[in-house]
Amino acid sequence: MAAVNEFVSEYYGKKVTRTEDLEFDACCVADYDLSLLGPITAEVKEKRYGCGSPIPQLLEGLTVLDLGSGAGIDCFIAAQLVGPQGRVIGVDMTAEQLEIARRNVAPIMENIGFDEPNVEFLEGRIEEIPVESGTVDVVISNCVINLSDNKERVFSEIRRVLKPGGEFYISDIVADRRIPARLQEDTTLWSECLSGAAYNGDLTRIMRRAGFEDVRAVSRRPLSTVIEGIRFEAVNLRGFKMELEDACEDYGQVAIYRGTIDGYEDAFTLDLGHVFVSGQAVRVCKNTADMLSQSRYASHFTVSPELHHVGLFPDCGADPGDGEESSASASLQGSCC
Repeated sequence: MAAVNEFVSEYYGKKVTRTEDLEFDACCVADYDLSLLGPITAEVKEKRYGCGSPIPQLLEGLTVLDLGSGAGIDCFIAAQLVGPQGRVIGVDMTAEQLEIARRNVAPIMENIGFDEPNVEFLEGRIEEIPVESGTVDVVISNCVINLSDNKERVFSEIRRVLKPGGEFYISDIVADRRIPARLQEDTTLWSECLSGAAYNGDLTRIMRRAGFEDVRAVSRRPLSTVIEGIRFEAVNLRGFKMELEDACEDYGQVAIYRGTIDGYEDAFTLDLGHVFVSGQAVRVCKNTADMLSQSRYASHFTVSPELHHVGLFPDCGADPGDGEESSASASLQGSCC
């Protein structure tokens, strides 16, 4: 692990100084709300390394932790959304990135209009998060977990720091097969989020062993880069710290979205398989019912109680890549119910 941390830190601390220095497109495409970029300084914006926008809804007043925060762009976006009563913590192992993030705290807070900073940056590795257990509401990460060679430890740490009912919401790269060892030894491919990417089936197993059953894919974007036939996708994933089952069990429940989340009055997307239109009853499995009723989303949904168990939802466990189409994230789906 030490060797991986050293060359990744060297890569982002000295070799890559801006987004345009990256050779591949894996970690240089991030979909940000442009209105939230206004207060952020040019120095931070030109050092954005990500494959998505891991910013979920309903962050006001919460404690958000960003793993691999880099120069801090996702932290400064989250800082606006948690508000002055919330808190954002960025963790990164690269001194040069932390220096940039820290020196931009004061000007960005002034641009936002906050009297006191609500963001701080800590030096540390994501395999050993320097945060107390059970103190974080939401963990985010943007194209960083693929850089770790001990992903199971990362997800175990995520579970440790989350509060009960807390959520992780990450953007990362997955592959449609296991990466050969000789490609994993290519430090450039690893540092650019490719050869360290987990095979989607293995990533599902890793997250389950860490205690996260039924992690949901919220979005997927295929990359243009193909290496020796290996295809990659950028995925947004969400998982909850709660006891969930390993399949979509049907207890006759329905969920109704109340349309009360600002900016999402018409519909709310939980994952690729669940778009809740305001006021419409949707049949859901027990896991989905628990996600909606035992998390910060509870006040925005009406979820019916369990009736009786009638088995699995139809197609539970089916491979969404079945047939001619093959997805790099076939195991990371939006559930089947």
